[in-house]
Amino acid sequence: MSDAPRLGHYALGGIVASILLNFLLRTFVKLGGPFATLLISALIAAGLALAFRWRMRRAPYPGERIGLIALYGLGLGVLYLGLLALMESRDGPGSMGLLLFFLHYACYPVTAWFALSPRWFKGLD
Repeated sequence: MSDAPRLGHYALGGIVASILLNFLLRTFVKLGGPFATLLISALIAAGLALAFRWRMRRAPYPGERIGLIALYGLGLGVLYLGLLALMESRDGPGSMGLLLFFLHYACYPVTAWFALSPRWFKGLD
């Protein structure tokens, strides 16, 4: 068995968690807007960091961190592009709507980048 982490599994877990948490918090808790996006992205980022720490018992190496964020961001980007295509088919968002849409998407990889930072893993090894 290899000691290398399967980054795709972590990324897929983050993507599935994103879908589920967005659905649950926005539908049943009626939490919306930028606060919900920041809360959900922070919870997922913390979950990714904790899962990596628990499974690998170390901080991610720089290459692993970049790879995980790239896979996670790419997967979410594909989903967001699909959502944007659905929005375009109805009534296309204006330039401000596109900016807000991009900022909502960008919260996920950015918070994951900070959560997987080696500084959060100091003192744990």
